[in-house]
Formats: sequence, C-alpha cells, structure tokens
Amino acid sequence: MAQWDIPAIRDRARQLAADGNEASARQLYRDATRQDPRNAALFNSAGNFLFSLGDHIGALAYFDQALWLAPRDMESLLNRALTLSRLDRSHDALVGLVEQETALRTHARYWAVRASIEREAGLNGAASLSYDKCLAIDPAHQRARNGRTRIALERGEAGTVQRFEQILTSQQGDAYTWLGYAQALDRDGQSDRALEIGLALNRQAPGWIDALQFVAELYWARGDTESFSRPYAEAAHQCPDDKGLILAWCEALAGVDRHAEAANIAGDAATRLKDAQDLRLAEAVYAGVAGDDDRADRLFAHLLPQDASRWLHEARHRLRQNAPDHADRLLTQVLTQQPDSVPAWALRDIAWRLMDDPRSIWLHGQEGLVQFRSTDLPDHAIAQIVDLLHRLHDEGSNPLGQSIRAGTQTRGALFDRIEPHIALLREHVERALQDYRAALPPLDPGHPLLRHRDSNWTVSGSWSIRAQCGGYHNEHIHQQGVISSAFYLMLPPIIGDDVIDMPGALELGRSPRDLRLDLPPLQVVEPIVGHCALFPSTLYHGTRPFAQGERIVVAFDVALQR
Repeated sequence: MAQWDIPAIRDRARQLAADGNEASARQLYRDATRQDPRNAALFNSAGNFLFSLGDHIGALAYFDQALWLAPRDMESLLNRALTLSRLDRSHDALVGLVEQETALRTHARYWAVRASIEREAGLNGAASLSYDKCLAIDPAHQRARNGRTRIALERGEAGTVQRFEQILTSQQGDAYTWLGYAQALDRDGQSDRALEIGLALNRQAPGWIDALQFVAELYWARGDTESFSRPYAEAAHQCPDDKGLILAWCEALAGVDRHAEAANIAGDAATRLKDAQDLRLAEAVYAGVAGDDDRADRLFAHLLPQDASRWLHEARHRLRQNAPDHADRLLTQVLTQQPDSVPAWALRDIAWRLMDDPRSIWLHGQEGLVQFRSTDLPDHAIAQIVDLLHRLHDEGSNPLGQSIRAGTQTRGALFDRIEPHIALLREHVERALQDYRAALPPLDPGHPLLRHRDSNWTVSGSWSIRAQCGGYHNEHIHQQGVISSAFYLMLPPIIGDDVIDMPGALELGRSPRDLRLDLPPLQVVEPIVGHCALFPSTLYHGTRPFAQGERIVVAFDVALQR
C-alpha cells in the first residue's frame, strides 16, 4: 500500500475499527501523516475517520492541519465547520465559512452546510437565506429542500403545506417529512387530516416518540383530556420492552399533573424489565410529586446509580421532607460535575433559604439581578403585535408539560418569524438586554449568572403565552438559559381591591408547589404593558391567577452563544 493511497488507507482503517481494533486504525493514520506530512487530502481523510468515531477534538486537529496545507480546500473547510458545530462552537464554524464565502459561493454544498450550522446556532433567518442560495444553484438538493421547508414551518410562513406536498412527491417513504406535513396541516387548520396522518405514523412506527407526542397533543387540544395519552399506551402494548417509550408516556402524564398514574406505569415496567434503574428513578420522582413520600423514600434507598441525575432528583425529595442540609450535600455533588446546572442552582436557593444561609442573598438577592424595564415600544406597535399574537394563539396549542394552566402557547421560535412587527419586538428586547447587562453586579466566577456577565449572549428560545380567565403559571424554571423573561403586551383589567392582590403578577422565588414548603416569593413584579422583567434562570417563577380578561406575554430565554 503506497503511503499516498488515501482510499486504501481509509478502507484499511475502517476494517480495523470494524474488527474492534480502533487503536491500530488510529495508528495507521498517524503513521501515514507522519510519512507524508504535506498531503492535505490525507489529513482531511484522517479527520473524517476520527469524526466517524465521534472523536471531534482529534478530527479538528487533522482538519486544521489540512487547511494549513491547503487553505482554500472546500472539503476540509466544510468538514472543519461541521466538527466545530459538534463541539458546540457554531459561531467559530460560521466565522470560517463566512470568510470563504466569496470563493465558495457558487457551490451548493457550501450553502447547505452553512445553513445547517446556522440552524443549529438558532439563526433560522440566516439559514433560510443560505438554503435558498443552495436551491438556486441546485433545485433538487434534497437536504436543502427539507431544511428550508422545516424552517418555513417553524417561522409560520405561508405555503408551508404546499412545500411539504412538493417534497412528498419524491419522498413518500420519509416519515419525518410526513410528520412535518401533519404539523403544517394542523397549523393550517386541517387538524382532522393531521390526526389521520399522525395515527398512521403511530401504527407504522409505534416507538417513535415525536409522532406519539404530536397525536397526544392533538387529542388534548380537542378536549380529550382523559384519554389523550392512549397513543403511548397502544405503542407500549406493541413495544413492551422499550424503556424510552415508557418514560415518554410517564412524562406526558406528569406534564398534565397525573403523577400518581405516571409512577404506577414506571413501577410496573421496572418490575417487568431488567436493568430498569432509570424506570425506578422515574417511579420515585413521580411518587414524590404525587405525595407518596414513603414510597419515594423506599425507592431512593434502593436505587443503584450514583450520578448527577439521581442526586438532583433525590435532593428535591429531601427538600420535600424539609431536610435542606441533606439536599444541599446532594446538590454540591451535582454542581461539582455540572457547574452550570440550572435545576441544581434553583433547588440550592430553596435549600439555602430554608437553612437561613446568607449565600442565598448572594445567589438571588443582589441588586440588579432582577430588573423590570420599560422597552419604549410605541403603543400603536404594541396594538399591532397583540393583533398578530391573537391570530397566532388562535392557531396555537395547549402545550403538554408546560407551566401554563388555562392558556395557549405559540408554536416555534416567535422571534424567527418573518412579520415586521416581530422584528421590531426583538429589536426592543435586545436593547433591553443590553441595558440589563450594564446594570448587573460585577463579574463573579462562582455565580451561575454573573460568571457569564461578559460572555456573548443569544436569544435561544421565544414564544408567547395567552392566559385566559383563571390562567396562571405553576412555579418553574427554564433549564436552557442563563436569563429568563416576561414581556407584557396585554393585561386583564384591575377592578376594586384587585390592585392590592395584584392578580396576574409575576412571583419570583416562591417554592414549587410539589415541594409543599410554602416559601413565599422573594419578589412580586406588578405587570405593566410595554415592560419587560428579566431575571436569572435559576430563580423559580410563576404567576398569580386572575378572574377575568386575558393576559398576553412574550417570553424568551437568553443563553450563551455557541
């Protein structure tokens, strides 16, 4: 085998890896690149091989060397970008791609890869443009067609149903496309046809959780609140050993406060299946929330896993037993392994407050961590945005597993939509975030928010909630961000003594109801139209119910830029 015979080296490495001799396969590439150190294509091949093994750090080193040898090589550039995205460095990946746009703009694959990474980074507007440029070069590019159509669904673009129908003419066997088509039909008001397709997907792929969740949510939206989860039950009957399916079924039930039922399902499956500690953990969690503390206690005493997930859930159980010192020890173990764990910091706040630990003031009591800011959004713009949101909510959903009770939530990422009013709303939100950052306390490497005070932030999720008479949010946290929010656009009327009780007010820091601790809120924010509340994501928050009218709020999470 000649030292520059790249296909032969690649095939030999793959065979070695398939035979269980990964170390020899890696050594083969090390020897080859050492013998031929100026061969950029060889380094690119080595990077591809390590990428296939999931060794993205090793792959990146090879791709960097390939580009040092051949700076304009498109394959190495695209492979490096994809590797960076797997390492949660999408921003770095896009910088390299944008730098080479002039040289590579006539290549469809360049735009397809760029669009996929933009999508992963949450830049759906940019991704749609990149997909369009790819399709202008190669109209039949399948991945670009699929990606562009999915973005059209997420952004609420007109003609999305027709986009899916066009794809299905050549991809009849693609289940993901059929599910997207059903979602588009539902959004277009054709829920009967959407349900028909969803049920067909359930029959053909009974263990496919995304399709099961879609059908369950359709049933729930139709008012079938008692038996909405029957797609999961039917699937579990066909796939009785699928633990992931059973856990998803339990999660769906727990999402509508049927925790006792979820605990029983998890427990029955754990008794029947081998190696079912994850099901036992789920049983313990749901039993505790349902109020069966003795059952949860017995289960935690016999659970084998000693990992962050178990410690986190047991800490919640110990708080429920009013044992904050025990909970805090468990949370310390979690945060040693996962220092940015939002749920662990949120529970630690509860533990510290129960213990009268002054660190609770450092965590959430510092001035500037919670801010309530006017966005200066003009009244006429607010009225136009409210009109748009009413339309979106009319075609929205009653989400399962969310904190809202008696309300609807818009679908997809709200700030990615194409309407000019939404762009104006986002502009004012980003300005408020700049002001929020400027007024924060100083950088603090030990604090879950202030350690990221000067990092690059990005809006990672955005949606609207329309709460109706009696509507409220359970106490909850948003685990994917460092900052959470509530932007008020429409509020119910205040009548008589309501001004004292502040119906619909935002409560920050009240202990979750399932803990049964009744810790009062640290702060109550009286809502004002056009104002935005910003606060650490590690702070539990919920709202008070109101007796009449409607409340429309836009919420978003702020995360670290990848």
